[in-house]
Amino acid sequence: MQGSVLTALVLPQSRVCLRCLAMLTAAEGRRGLELARAAIKHHLSEHTKLRAPNDLPAIFTEERGVFVTLTKFGALRGCIGFPYPVLPLKDAIIEAAISAAVFDPRFPPVTLRELNEIALELTVLSLPMVVKVKPAELPKHVEIGRHGLIVKRGYAQGLLLPQVAVEYHWSPEEFLCQTCWKAGLPQDAWLEVGTEVSTFEGQIFTEKERKENEE
Repeated sequence: MQGSVLTALVLPQSRVCLRCLAMLTAAEGRRGLELARAAIKHHLSEHTKLRAPNDLPAIFTEERGVFVTLTKFGALRGCIGFPYPVLPLKDAIIEAAISAAVFDPRFPPVTLRELNEIALELTVLSLPMVVKVKPAELPKHVEIGRHGLIVKRGYAQGLLLPQVAVEYHWSPEEFLCQTCWKAGLPQDAWLEVGTEVSTFEGQIFTEKERKENEE
C-alpha cells in the first residue's frame, strides 16, 4: 500500500471541488475492481491496453485520483496510482492497475499464471489539500484512519495511503516521518519551513485475500 506515483501534476484547486466529488457505491467499487483485474489480465495476455467498457456507471467518467494495490497471500506485490484527478476514473484505474502489476520498480512483473493468487485493492482519492499551518501544528491536522499524506519539498515527493498508518499503528507524528522518508527526505523534514504537507481521503474497495493453499 506504499504507493508509487504515476504523476506529480498539481491541479488548481478551482478545477475540482472536493465537496462536489460523489462517493462511489459498493456496487461501483466492485465494478472498479473488476475493471482493474480485467485491465491486468488483458495486458498480460494480449500485450495491449484494455478499452473501458461502455456500460460503466457515469461516475467512471469523472476525473479522480486513484491507486491500485496488489497483494499476494497478504504481502505487497505492487502499488501505483495517480494522487491527483488527471484522468477519468475508468482510464486512471486501467493505467494504475497495469502499472502496479508490471511497472512497480520494487517488484518483478506479475505473470498471468500468478494473477489468480493476487488480490486487488482500489483506493479512490479525494483531492489532496495543502495543510496551511505552522509545521509543529501539523500532527493535530492528521487523522489516522481518515487521512493519507503527501509530502513535497523541491523535487522530492512521497505519498502514503490512509490505510498504511492504520496497518502499522502509527501516530500522526510517525505517519509524517514515514511519508518524508518515502519522499527520500529526512524523517523530520515536515518540521522544516518550505516542506509542503497535503492530506487526502480515500474510499477503499478490496477483493477477498487468497490463502496460499487455495487453488
